[in-house]
Amino acid sequence: MNETLTALAIIFVQLSLIAFGGGNTTLPEMHRQVVDVHHWMTSADFAALYALAQAAPGPNMMVVPLIGWNVAGAAGMAVTTLAIFGPSSILTVVALRLWHGFRNPVWRQAIQGGLVPISVGLVAASATIITRTVDHTWVFAAITAASAFAATRTRLHPLWLLAAGGAIGWTGFGQ
Repeated sequence: MNETLTALAIIFVQLSLIAFGGGNTTLPEMHRQVVDVHHWMTSADFAALYALAQAAPGPNMMVVPLIGWNVAGAAGMAVTTLAIFGPSSILTVVALRLWHGFRNPVWRQAIQGGLVPISVGLVAASATIITRTVDHTWVFAAITAASAFAATRTRLHPLWLLAAGGAIGWTGFGQ
């Protein structure tokens, strides 16, 4: 158990420190580590935990404590929570203090300009991994496409999209 907790701590501290653009940018590596490298869960389990975390209120990285709980119970949840939120929070406070000292330099704007497309690409990679995991029928692919369309083209609140997906899943349609 100690080896598992140590592995969880190392994985999530590293992910915490590279989560530029938000926690979802780390999902591809998180998935690779917990599913492919350590075999702690299946892709379907990962996707289910991700969906549960997204449906719950709170930060988008609530999937991490769920992974910790699934892998190593309460101790795993505590370790992963501290590992994902602690280092990045400390780094953010330090970086923010430094960042405010350099308001006008050209290099600051260049860094910001370079981080934005990287963050967008990492979020797109995260979406691709989750999509590949769950869209194993044409019905699920259609739900994903309709949700993406509605989220980007309308002002429909995301809770309505979640409710619609849950209702469709509850009917068993597409299984």
